[in-house]
Amino acid sequence: MPEVKITIGGREFEVACQTGEEHYLKSAASMLDAEAAVLNSQIGRMPEGRMLLMAGLMLADKTAGLEEQMRLLEEKLAAQQTLIEELRNRPTPEPLKVEVPVIPADLTDSLAEMAARAESLAAAIEEKSAASG
Repeated sequence: MPEVKITIGGREFEVACQTGEEHYLKSAASMLDAEAAVLNSQIGRMPEGRMLLMAGLMLADKTAGLEEQMRLLEEKLAAQQTLIEELRNRPTPEPLKVEVPVIPADLTDSLAEMAARAESLAAAIEEKSAASG
């Protein structure tokens, strides 16, 4: 079982841990040391036991806050997953029916007649213009 030297609040400690866990121990010690540094800057030197207790409580408070945030996010995620499942299981909606207006045949015929008359009148006017000019 390896022994790891860690520093917390300017004090060295030797701690045993499982093989391969050294990195995690050093990381945890670093977090505890950061809290101890805050205490030392605000309060000054204090007995070792009190410093470790206060630093541990500060970390526990941060952890509790993060756990609450995680719980709320997990609830939100579960609600979103439920909504996704509901949407996936919803029956496929009927296709939209689009109606295109159709021009009645008699109107089309009337417009064709009017166009033919207009062309006829235009031709007649051209003939009169050509004859008089």
